[in-house]
Amino acid sequence: MAPPPNAATGKPLVLLARPPFPELAATLDGRFTFASAAADEVSAAEARVMLVPGIPPVQADLLDRLPKLELVVATSAGVDHIDLDACRRRGIAVTNAGAAFAADSADYAVGLVVAVMRRMAAAEAYLRRGRWAADGDYPLATKMSGKRVGIVGLGRIGSPVAGRLAAFGCIVAYNSRSAKASAPYKFYPGVRELAGDSDVLVLCCALTEETRHVVDREVMEALGKDGVLVNVGRGGLVDEPEMVRCLQEGVLGGAALDVYENEPAVPTELFGMENVVLSDHRAVLTPESVREVIDVVAGNLDAFFSGRPLLSPVDL
Repeated sequence: MAPPPNAATGKPLVLLARPPFPELAATLDGRFTFASAAADEVSAAEARVMLVPGIPPVQADLLDRLPKLELVVATSAGVDHIDLDACRRRGIAVTNAGAAFAADSADYAVGLVVAVMRRMAAAEAYLRRGRWAADGDYPLATKMSGKRVGIVGLGRIGSPVAGRLAAFGCIVAYNSRSAKASAPYKFYPGVRELAGDSDVLVLCCALTEETRHVVDREVMEALGKDGVLVNVGRGGLVDEPEMVRCLQEGVLGGAALDVYENEPAVPTELFGMENVVLSDHRAVLTPESVREVIDVVAGNLDAFFSGRPLLSPVDL
C-alpha cells in the first residue's frame, strides 16, 4: 500500500539527510514535501522515506529517531556511509545510484591508468616549469599496452574498465566475490595473488567490512616496485599510511587516486611524488552522470510512493 501524502501539503513527505544539490532540488521541487532529518522532529517521527544526497553518515542513532522509516534513497553508488546492518534489522530498504555513474567511473579509471603509467601530470609540470626548453631530457615513462591489469571488483564499474583496458591490448584478470561465468578474464580468488601477477591493480569494488584495507602492505609488496595502484572505489579499500610508506620506500612503483580514506584530507606526502596522480573524488561527476542519477533517484521515489518495485535496490 502506498504511503499517504503529507497532511499539510498533500505531497509525499521525504526527509533529507542533508540539502540536495541544486540540480536534484530543481527536479524534485513541487513534487514532495521536504524536511530535515536532523532538525524536524515531527516530520522525523512520521516520515517513511529519507533522501541521502552525497555521502553523509547515516548511522543507527539517526535511524533510531525515525520509527516509521521504510526506505533510504542514496544518490551515490557506494553505500558504505549507511549502516546497512541497522537497515536490515529494521527492514528498511536502501537504493543507490545504480549504474548511473558506471561509464564515467570506468572512463576515469582508464584515464588514471594512462596518466600514471605515462607520467602525464609530471610531464605537464616539467613543461610548465620551463624545463623542456632548458634541458629537453624528460625521463621516459612506461608503455601501457600489453601490461597485466588486475581489477578488484568486476561489477558495474569494473566490467567496463576491463573492456576498455582490453581494447588497449592489456592482459586483464580480476578478483571478485566469486568467479563470473560470463567474464572472459582469468579469476583470482585472492587480491594478493592477483597483485602478484599484475603490473597495474585497479580498485573498483564496494567498501564493506570484508574489503576494508583489502590492499595492505602484503598486497603492495606483491604488486612490486614497478607496479601501479589505481583507486576509483573508496579510500578505505587501501591501508593509506602503509601505501604512503610503500611509495616512499620504493616498494610500490606508483599510484593514481581519486578517493582517500579520510576525505577531504589527502596525505601531504603524496603531493611531491611525481609517480602519483591525484584527483578529488570526481571520477563519477559529469553533467551526463548527474542527470542520470537524478533520474534514478526520482524514479525510486516515484516507485515507492506509487507502490511499484524500486529501480535500484541494494542487496542487504
